[in-house]
Amino acid sequence: MPQDSAPAVKPVPEGRYAQLRNGHRIHYHDAGDGEVVVFLHGSGNGACGYSNFKGNWPALVEAGYRCIVPDLIGYGYSDKPSEAQYTLDFFVECVQQTLDALGVTRCTLVGNSLGGAIALGLALARPQLVQRLVLMAPGGLNDLPDYLAMPGMAAMFKLFGSPELPSEAMMKEFFAKAFVVDASVVTDELVRERRELMKLQNPQVIKTMKVPNLTDRLPEIACPALTLWGLNENMMPDSGILRLAKGLRNGRMVLVPNCGHWVMIEHRELFNRTVLDFLRHG
Repeated sequence: MPQDSAPAVKPVPEGRYAQLRNGHRIHYHDAGDGEVVVFLHGSGNGACGYSNFKGNWPALVEAGYRCIVPDLIGYGYSDKPSEAQYTLDFFVECVQQTLDALGVTRCTLVGNSLGGAIALGLALARPQLVQRLVLMAPGGLNDLPDYLAMPGMAAMFKLFGSPELPSEAMMKEFFAKAFVVDASVVTDELVRERRELMKLQNPQVIKTMKVPNLTDRLPEIACPALTLWGLNENMMPDSGILRLAKGLRNGRMVLVPNCGHWVMIEHRELFNRTVLDFLRHG
């Protein structure tokens, strides 16, 4: 399914590239000035930084923040090494080296799903780097069997591992059932761009992805943390809500009704307002 070169017409805008110390190259968008906010996307089919957060980071740029939106290693326009093992440590290493390459020494991390697990991992590995955390149903709070029991996660693994590219109709149905309550937010444009990006993905990512259960280490994280969690979540077990609420000693929790896994897309205005308030006063 993955291809060696990008499509002639790029499905999402191309930004800049950072050469990492480990030899890989990361694609990212960088806009605005001020305190740095880094957006880390999830692991879904055709995921990339721009597609996940295009409705969010411009509002923060307008409010006076510098927003860095990378494509995680293995996704979007970033490198997709076939020999790599896509462990949480590898993702954390690549994000950390990207920020080092950009001269970022202090930032807020915004992460959903896999990106949330990476944000937690980076806060544990480099606490002096992470000023705040914003998490949306992050991974790293359960063991693999718990995730595979979730209907959306099981469907994603099946779709991601298929040797054939799914049709737009199949992807639209999957996104609507797995990620949201309001299917109208799954636009044809979103489906098309993510289907094109899926052509670039490497099955090695999903085959070798390993994210440990970080629950016991959450009390080590001292920075302020905001979690937004949709109450109609089909990807992440609800047990993660209490694990975060009890484990993060400087955390606060916002539970969002009529919301699935994509709180930043499905409830964009609420998300943007809540995050800006947290950045200013949290």
